Amino acid sequence: MRHGMGIPQVMPAILACVLVLGNVGCQNEPPPPQAPPMPHVNVVTVIPQTILDEPEFIGQTAAFRPVEIRSQVTGIIKDVFFAEGREVAKGDRLYLIDPVPFEAAMLSAKAQVSQAQARLVQARQNYERIKPLLEEQAVSQKDVDDAIAEGLAAKALLDAVKADLVKAQFDLDNTLILAPISGVTERSQLYEGRLVSANNDLLTNIRQMDPMYVNVSVPETYILKRRRELAEDRVQRGDLFQLRGRISFSDGSTYPHEGVLDFADVVFRPETGMLQGRFVFPNPKALFAPEDEEKSPNLLPGQFVKLRLLGYTRNNALLVPQRAVQQGPTGSVLFVVGEGDVVEMRDVTATMWYGNQWLIEDGIYPGERVVIDGLHMIRPGIPVTPVVQDATPVPEPHPTELAVPEMSETPVPVLPE
Repeated sequence: MRHGMGIPQVMPAILACVLVLGNVGCQNEPPPPQAPPMPHVNVVTVIPQTILDEPEFIGQTAAFRPVEIRSQVTGIIKDVFFAEGREVAKGDRLYLIDPVPFEAAMLSAKAQVSQAQARLVQARQNYERIKPLLEEQAVSQKDVDDAIAEGLAAKALLDAVKADLVKAQFDLDNTLILAPISGVTERSQLYEGRLVSANNDLLTNIRQMDPMYVNVSVPETYILKRRRELAEDRVQRGDLFQLRGRISFSDGSTYPHEGVLDFADVVFRPETGMLQGRFVFPNPKALFAPEDEEKSPNLLPGQFVKLRLLGYTRNNALLVPQRAVQQGPTGSVLFVVGEGDVVEMRDVTATMWYGNQWLIEDGIYPGERVVIDGLHMIRPGIPVTPVVQDATPVPEPHPTELAVPEMSETPVPVLPE
């Protein structure tokens, strides 16, 4: 075979091709997989702080002095002197009951008093004439006794008609009904020409608006918890009746004046399990002027408000950013970087918001590192690279902020612990 190649000559060429192809194939194989890098997560270190403890309750305003205006005499209304819904001062005229019948009754009572006085004078003179005659036996003892009895009867009659005169004068005076307090009147229930019954028919109401009460209902659970915290020195406060309050309205605006607790009930209401507390807030007259409405809204009776209780401080409070708190199957949870930088999931008790932070009462401890960012990259049990962030501490309250300032206004009440 002249043009062909023998087997011994072909085999080395085949082996060379196999080696070349093998080297090319090895160069195209992917490298072995490498372990993924540990995720970087931002953490904050939990630091105990002293913070203001300011729980909120729903309250309702009430007039400081609500007074019902009723007539003390029965008669016809002759005049109505006040403008409904306006302020009146103590002693201002409100209603006039037709005084003519009462003037006649008083004149009659005066005449009866004069008549009784004359009868008493006559009885005394008669006794003075008869008494000496008894010693001369010119009259009998019975005549003297009758003269004495006549004098006593005349004295009793005089006392009776004097009492009638006092009653007649009282009725006449009360035909003119005056405002017993300064305040704002409500709508009149009766007008001129209507018959009113003594001490029965309601004519109107006057409400003293400055100061103003705010009544709050405090749950029994809060009272018990607060007592326990005070006993354990976790919370501190001054005198109960130096607790203050600040209120806000349904539109989010805040009332510019603080109130003070002036009454705390001692009996839980069985139908609600609540304890009643009452705060007093200044409500200056200037607030009723239309030009001041936008600048400083005034309080009116019956408003629902949100009352923030001031005067408590909490010691060793543990705060974490709100975004760090997640909701798990059983409640609030936090992710904590523990020993070896391994992630742990903790069930915690988050109770209150403080700005953009949660107060954590159970589940974490001072000095632990809480994950605040990168939560989507972690799960319990994996190692991470923690990046410590500066926590935003709640400033410790200055002593002047904790002390209850002296108020020129009427003081306000607090909730018993």
